[in-house]
Amino acid sequence: MKSKSGTIFLSGLIAGTLDMLAAITVYAFILQKTTAIIILQSIASGIFKKDAYSGGSQMALYGLLLHYFIALTFAWFYFAIYPYFTFIKKNTLLSGILYGIFVWIIMNLVVLPTVFPVLPEKHLDFHLIISIMILICCIGIPIAFITKKHYSFHR
Repeated sequence: MKSKSGTIFLSGLIAGTLDMLAAITVYAFILQKTTAIIILQSIASGIFKKDAYSGGSQMALYGLLLHYFIALTFAWFYFAIYPYFTFIKKNTLLSGILYGIFVWIIMNLVVLPTVFPVLPEKHLDFHLIISIMILICCIGIPIAFITKKHYSFHR
């Protein structure tokens, strides 16, 4: 990618797509806990609350748009801090892993509790590990490598 905005957009688009595909694959198809529409409506419920679940495909679309906005925000943040930390320049894979954990922490310990004051208690179990692994593999690592590629061409 030649431009900063193009790199941020690409990394956010790829990360958001991978994350959503992983969530739907794991939670809707493999574990059969929910459906793709409900996953997207759940994201929309961060803004529309309970109305999101009765809004059908329109709310699912709002959830998808909000999901990509969040992914783009995380892509922008990593891109913005990249030049200031030698560690993330030298250790792309480890940086991506740590950034995925950071994203999980921000989403699960800051954003979700702020938006939804009453959440189920978290336990170190299979579902928690899967949610962290999805963010590492689908958000952290792709954003780290795409950002590194941009900066390696613009030294």
